[in-house]
Amino acid sequence: MTSELLAEDLVIPDISHLVTESDTSLVNFQSEKQQRLLVEPLYSAPTLPLPFVAAANVGLFYGLKLDPIVPDMFLSLDVQMPEDWSQKQNRSYFIWEFGKVPDVAIEIVSNREGKELSSKKQIYAQIGVPYYAVFDPLKQLQKADEMNGAILKVWALNARRYVELPLPFWLEEAGLGLTLWEGEFEQQVGTWLRWCDSTGTVIPTGKERAATSEAKAQQAEAKAQRLAKRLRALGVDPEQE
Repeated sequence: MTSELLAEDLVIPDISHLVTESDTSLVNFQSEKQQRLLVEPLYSAPTLPLPFVAAANVGLFYGLKLDPIVPDMFLSLDVQMPEDWSQKQNRSYFIWEFGKVPDVAIEIVSNREGKELSSKKQIYAQIGVPYYAVFDPLKQLQKADEMNGAILKVWALNARRYVELPLPFWLEEAGLGLTLWEGEFEQQVGTWLRWCDSTGTVIPTGKERAATSEAKAQQAEAKAQRLAKRLRALGVDPEQE
């Protein structure tokens, strides 16, 4: 007998009763933009080794008879995004389908009712998510003992309990960190949570990368024009080979 499982030996869980999409999820403008800022750069910049899954506001299912938890953003390394989204088991993050829990879960506090420091934190620890971050840009939880006036806290799992990490946070497995960034994103100026490299430089969005490339091209063109002008002053035609 080989160690390979035959197709008829595989037990496919019945997930027909699970709700994978809902029309009742509500977020504010700040949270919606912040979620996108944490996801888009990971796909538009060649930062992470493939494959990986980064997603916002997608259900994380960890038990057939348990309600899912829905991180504002999560990152899972070394997993492949399913191709056929018409299949229900491919439309959310089922731990038993992907074979592992996400590496990082991030919650963005939008009100005082989200339980980011209580039940959500306990669930992430229970299912074994290695890193958990809470970002409180609207300062809703400033009086909570665990936040202690800060707008960002990150914890690492140790023996099924979270231990607070010093900032800036660094995820060695991914070669990524989390940092606070003051700037403008989609015409909105504020304090944002962003991924960064080991020097603290933020991972650029696709738009930022394009703007940087355009600026470099303009600088190169301006330099070439200055050089051509000098050559003409010396009686040399820069167009002549």
